[in-house]
Amino acid sequence: MSIGANRTILCVIGTRPEAIKMAPVILSLRKKSFQVRVLATAQHRSLLDQVLDLFGIEPDIDLNIMKPNQSLASLTARLLLNVEEVLVSEKPDAVLVQGDTTTVMTVALACFYQHISVGHIEAGLRTWDIDNPFPEEANRVITGKLARWHFAPTEESRRNLLRDGIPDKNIFITGNTVIDTLLSLADQDLTLPINIDSNKRLVLITAHRRENFGEPLRSICQAIKTLSQNNPSVEFLYPIHPNPNVTETVNELLANRKNVHLCAPLDYTHFVATMKRSFLILTDSGGIQEEAPALGKPVLVLRNETERPEAIAQGVAKLVGHDYDRILSETQPLLDDESVYFAMKKGISPYGDGHAAERITKVLEEQLC
Repeated sequence: MSIGANRTILCVIGTRPEAIKMAPVILSLRKKSFQVRVLATAQHRSLLDQVLDLFGIEPDIDLNIMKPNQSLASLTARLLLNVEEVLVSEKPDAVLVQGDTTTVMTVALACFYQHISVGHIEAGLRTWDIDNPFPEEANRVITGKLARWHFAPTEESRRNLLRDGIPDKNIFITGNTVIDTLLSLADQDLTLPINIDSNKRLVLITAHRRENFGEPLRSICQAIKTLSQNNPSVEFLYPIHPNPNVTETVNELLANRKNVHLCAPLDYTHFVATMKRSFLILTDSGGIQEEAPALGKPVLVLRNETERPEAIAQGVAKLVGHDYDRILSETQPLLDDESVYFAMKKGISPYGDGHAAERITKVLEEQLC
């Protein structure tokens, strides 16, 4: 009997970033003798489906849990009850979760109640501020306490887990699976989803995190507006997250500006194409902090703290927060001064080499034999 034969692994996906990072693991496990089952909670319905379609992954169970304007408490309660039913029915030998969403934390708790082993992909990210980012920091800390296998993307993440009391024998440095996915697509001849003059520089913007709702997002948009006015030969592209807290503010402040392009969220292939085409990126996304350095794109992080300090330490990303003046003072030199720009454009990838999923699969083969 081959290693892993008849062992069932349930891979759980709730949001688009989870799908992007879980997809290479699912595909890697399927090459072995594991029975792989996929559970979609659909915490982000349409954005999740885009990625699953891209990789040809069809959920075996779909909870379709998303409801408009749901609170974290109601989401958690419904997830816990629904996931418990799935675990009782499926009886998996192990469950894999990825990242720090409410789906991840709730699944880990449900597995704990059912005495089912959990593998946490992208384990060990920490800001050490339980309220920032909210609720992600709490989600990842709780998941870390409940997981059996901790697949840490970096040595820094491993040290965080040790500091949190996780035994070293349960920690495996694998790299980040997002680099697996990114590199599988980046060499393809990808096309941009909108018509941007190829002779003009492109600044890509994403901002949608809960902690930036309200005045922080208004400040970010005001800074983008000023940058677009001061740099008429530069194009600005902002794919807008569908959350009304984002769309209303962005449309109010940035709509109908000649060199600012607002669009719906891009599918992942188009987003990779856009990152490749970009001159620099402004974002509050965690995943983009990992992807952009691998593509040699400077990143200005629209947050006050990050659980991904490796790119900051390497000088390929910089924390600028949501302060209007700070965003202007850090962005404009990158547009004006080649020496400043090329100092950040290093093409260093501190988050992996494209083989993280293989390493995770090997650990599970050894542990579940």
